Amino acid sequence: MIENSSTILYRIMNYKFHRLGSGLRVITVPMPNLGSATLAVWVKIGSRNEEKRVNGISHFLEHMVFKGSRKRPSAKKISEAVDSIGGEFNAATGKDWTNFYIKARNGAIETAFDVLSDMVINPLLDPDEIEREKGVIVEEIAMYEDTPIIKIGDVFEQLAFSGNPLGWDIAGNEKSVRSTKKSDFVSYRKKYYYADNIIVAVAGGINTDSVLNLAQKYFSAIGNIKPDIKKNEFKINAKAPKIRLHPQKKEQAHFILGFLGDGREYKGRFAQGVLSAILGGGMSSRLFIEVRERRGLAYAVKTSMERYTETGYLGTYVGVDPEKIDEAVKVIIDQSFGLAGNKYKISGRELKKAKEYLKGHLALALEDTKNVNAFFAEQTLFLKETITPDKVYKKIDEVGVKDVLFEAKKLITQENMRLAVIGPYSDDERFRRFVK
Repeated sequence: MIENSSTILYRIMNYKFHRLGSGLRVITVPMPNLGSATLAVWVKIGSRNEEKRVNGISHFLEHMVFKGSRKRPSAKKISEAVDSIGGEFNAATGKDWTNFYIKARNGAIETAFDVLSDMVINPLLDPDEIEREKGVIVEEIAMYEDTPIIKIGDVFEQLAFSGNPLGWDIAGNEKSVRSTKKSDFVSYRKKYYYADNIIVAVAGGINTDSVLNLAQKYFSAIGNIKPDIKKNEFKINAKAPKIRLHPQKKEQAHFILGFLGDGREYKGRFAQGVLSAILGGGMSSRLFIEVRERRGLAYAVKTSMERYTETGYLGTYVGVDPEKIDEAVKVIIDQSFGLAGNKYKISGRELKKAKEYLKGHLALALEDTKNVNAFFAEQTLFLKETITPDKVYKKIDEVGVKDVLFEAKKLITQENMRLAVIGPYSDDERFRRFVK
């Protein structure tokens, strides 16, 4: 039985939302003339929902679904099934979501449904495989630790969301990973893997009716018992700027200077996106020009917005010579506060360029069925309204200079400022003068 179907047209994207009788939500985005499609299962669960003792279990489970299922009781059997259709498959875990996907030619979509549903619904969770995979994940954690361009994001969020599970590392730590048992996975899946908490999304060269029949056939076994889940909402209590130093003997220093902000549904998020693009969204952005082109301080300079349900932040990442970090931090602060205080004014040309930058990057991303899948699925998971790309473009076009300045003044304050640093420094005194 299929209920509550609605349609929103976006050029050749005929986005449709459906809810099966079980409560499972299904999204279809037919893209005519494409010979491939991406099938993904999205679960509204991530590291922020975990208990400290088993921090990393969302990510650990993501690994375990590839280790064997009821129909295909080994990693080799699963990979052979996907290889036999020339497909690609993978999974990812975030702070508040987990997804699993198979991308394949559209003629093999039923095989993709068969394999992915069995992996997600019926993982074997063999104790021996669990023990073996612990070593793999511990090495993955060590790899992130040795890759500061990745690790700096974790360090910044530990600082930004201190005292809340939102600040925990997605992969957990060696102690939590080593202590996780099969019974933990069983209780975790029972608590979070139910129909209302899951979305099946398919984008590409597909037929909607066929996909709905396949969803009913292969995912009907998912139950819909809703447990009482405790919320751990993060509330900003920004009374003063803060810093966090993660000492490492590296030839390059890495830092993120950011400002605490707003969640996924914040009405000014499009203006904040334009603000982010003006500051550090491309090779002609203010910070790229000031930090790299004019001063030669860094190779990589990038500003972006990160959002969760109730909070988020505007952050600028820089990789810099350890001896030049002071100057780089000062430039970021000067340009950020200079924009917010209207000292460095935004021209109409700069505003237009930033808006076109955002729209262009979205358009390019949506040429890939995997990105189309994520575009609609993430919105459906977290937002009250799922909007099409055309509406996103319209929202961006509506942003004016006054809107950007309003958001800049709201975000870029001393109280909201956070500075996370990885580098060969013995203590954080060197950086305290920047956040006073």
